[in-house]
Amino acid sequence: MIIVLRPDVTKKQVDHIVEKVKKLGLKPMVSRGVERTIIGVIGEEDVLRVQPLEAFPGVEKVMPILKPYKLVSREFKSENSIIDVEGVKIGGKKIVVMAGPCSVESLEMLLDVGKKVKKAGASVLRGGAFKPRSSPYSFQGLGEEGLKFLRDVKKQTGMKIVTEVMDTRDVWMVEKYADILQVGARNMQNFNLLKEVGLSKKPILLKRGMSATVKEFLMSAEYILAAGNFNCILCERGIRTFEDATRFTLDLNAIPLIKQLSHLPVIVDPSHGTGKWGLVAPMAKAAIAAGADGLMIEVHPNPEEAFSDGEQSLVPYRFDAMMKELKAVAKAVGREI
Repeated sequence: MIIVLRPDVTKKQVDHIVEKVKKLGLKPMVSRGVERTIIGVIGEEDVLRVQPLEAFPGVEKVMPILKPYKLVSREFKSENSIIDVEGVKIGGKKIVVMAGPCSVESLEMLLDVGKKVKKAGASVLRGGAFKPRSSPYSFQGLGEEGLKFLRDVKKQTGMKIVTEVMDTRDVWMVEKYADILQVGARNMQNFNLLKEVGLSKKPILLKRGMSATVKEFLMSAEYILAAGNFNCILCERGIRTFEDATRFTLDLNAIPLIKQLSHLPVIVDPSHGTGKWGLVAPMAKAAIAAGADGLMIEVHPNPEEAFSDGEQSLVPYRFDAMMKELKAVAKAVGREI
């Protein structure tokens, strides 16, 4: 349920309503927009239906939220959410590009890639310190050593850091080093992990599960917001279909659909979505045309020797060329890169 407040509502009136909602055993979530403040109420709404909330000072109207995802929905917040990552704003006019190797392999390689992708226009460095792999014998990541490498490259380049957290026990550690905590596709419905990152103060990048519907994707995001963290970024990274010519099927329908249903920003990962480096640039252009707020691109100086996902990684000069081409697409749809 949403309690829409009047434009001239006072802090005292807001506090009074919040306190009343809490006494009813419900959870109030205050969202302050440019023009209006609203209070989303989580819990058994039947309790509120017998309360004359419209009679409270400062209340304009009370509306039910029909979607199963409440806080994520456009009904809760009509304006686009813009996630501010220490000055890098995701969800605004500027398309944010996150780029880097699939796995953190060494400080030297990471620094080399970081400098090159930043020069080409990327503002966030991606790199996995913990790697969820299908085989237990594949490279699993460098762990905290990899996180330290990411921190060192951030200091030298000024780029923000996004890296994956896989375990509830590691959230506190990844928080120390990363600017954005990534929840990977395989953990999209790891509800304990979603609750834990929901308690974090850091922005969360939530990747869509490889067999997840849009509704399931948004319900997973709801876990994060319901725990108190509204700084959530959604990532379309391809879904599993009958087609086996590519690694996954990049669901570009999901971009405008999610933006109709939710206020959260949406970025696209064409590297995982296709699994083929030659398809990354075309799908990155298509993602921008479809309304994506950002891109996540894998870049490696020598894909033949990459510890993981070399076949879908761009070499730096191809990444640079792609970034130049993306500027024209962004301009055509009223964005910038």
